[in-house]
Amino acid sequence: MSLALTSLVISHFRSHRLARLELDGRPVAIFGPNGAGKTNILEAVSLFSPGRGLRGAPAAEMARRPDAIGWKLAGRVASLGQVHEVETWSEGGAARKVRIDGKVAGQLALGRVARVLWLVPAMDRLWIEGAEGRRRFLDRAALSFDPTHAEAVLTYEKAMRERNRLLKEQVRDPGWYAALEAQMAAAGQRVHEGRLRTVEALEEAQARAETAFPVAALRLVQSEGEMPGDEAALRQALAESRPRDMAAGRALVGPHRTDLRGSYAAKGVPAEQCSTGEQKALLVSLILANARALAARMGAPPILLLDEVAAHLDADRRAALYDEICALGAQAWMTGTGPELFGELGDRAQNVEVIDAGGESVTRLRG
Repeated sequence: MSLALTSLVISHFRSHRLARLELDGRPVAIFGPNGAGKTNILEAVSLFSPGRGLRGAPAAEMARRPDAIGWKLAGRVASLGQVHEVETWSEGGAARKVRIDGKVAGQLALGRVARVLWLVPAMDRLWIEGAEGRRRFLDRAALSFDPTHAEAVLTYEKAMRERNRLLKEQVRDPGWYAALEAQMAAAGQRVHEGRLRTVEALEEAQARAETAFPVAALRLVQSEGEMPGDEAALRQALAESRPRDMAAGRALVGPHRTDLRGSYAAKGVPAEQCSTGEQKALLVSLILANARALAARMGAPPILLLDEVAAHLDADRRAALYDEICALGAQAWMTGTGPELFGELGDRAQNVEVIDAGGESVTRLRG
């Protein structure tokens, strides 16, 4: 069984007016100069999964300029012995829409057709930036295992925003708070449990793997105190925290106060104190672990998007990465400035060249 995008058509998306790629499931090595539009292809592929894609951008920003007539992506997804025709598009800056096998569908349905993981340069700062970025990273991993995880996160955040509004307006009616806190507790506990399961899955997958990349030891911590143990305890904690929360103007307890901490297990060094190369290697290790865990559960590895993955990886570790991707059987879409960065792949990959032709990206499949 496999999971791969075997056909991709990009229309009026970012720098691409029209691009067509016919693929066979092997890894895809995309090369070309900076600014040619390589990452835009990866972003297009990321939209075959729920959410805003690897840049987290609203649909209106993805339209090609100055055309601004909307954009459309169409692809054929080979998924666990079945083939699905998937389309997603946006018109006039509206929220994107999805159609699967000719039928309109919600974004969550994409998670049942394809699983997509990515590693982009902006994530290189994961271990040294704020906790919010690490929560997003963890929630994306949790979403790959359970497509409903995003729904729980959105439900929690919506209820929390409403409660924060009441706090800032100094509303004191306990009835208003109780209803919102019940929603926050139910969704928040789902979020927390999903994160715990994900950390467990990532650590287990790392422990079982023979890999050239370092094991990242993971743990969840709260900015203060501990996460309440269950839904009832979280609801009670929120109620008891109302006076403090009103003074602060925001909720001070809950899964939005969670942080993901990592360390280089073999050295016992916190990830934020590791070298840039070590931090990159830890991230690669986690992405590969996520892919292995999904392969074990689904019967096929996810599609991987690795933007400028060679930066900070020496030749030996780069070759090891390619070997592990191929051993896993994953269709990995990778970008780099030149074909020499993918030389170790040989004929194990298809090559796509991207050039800038007067402000328009042009793609050429090189075999």
